[in-house]
Amino acid sequence: MALGNIGVGAFVALFGNAHAIDPAAAQQEYARLLGQGEQVHAAYLLIRDTMLFTDRRLIMVDKQGITGKKVEYHSIPYRSITHFAVETAGTFDLDAELKIWISGTQMPVQKTFTKGVDIYEVQGILTQFVAR
Repeated sequence: MALGNIGVGAFVALFGNAHAIDPAAAQQEYARLLGQGEQVHAAYLLIRDTMLFTDRRLIMVDKQGITGKKVEYHSIPYRSITHFAVETAGTFDLDAELKIWISGTQMPVQKTFTKGVDIYEVQGILTQFVAR
């Protein structure tokens, strides 16, 4: 699915379906955030927010406000991640969570994934980059 200016975040929010994004499409959409030669290896659309796993860092795109025009870009170098945890979805709680602890902070960064994303796949990708 292309991420053009068609309000994909609003579209997905209506249907509550988080999903993986084609890394090439994410590379093109977020090119201005990337350093020279930096490559997106995996990307996920989480309702309105996006997570990009590049070869250098994790980028969290947090759309704020009603319109989503205000955006925070949170860049986490993999070397700064001290540990992480995943919590799988349960019978009544259909969402899975990813918690990432960053060096120098006590509280983890948390992201919620709906059933449209394989949390084990996300964990595997994060492990690949953090364990280098």
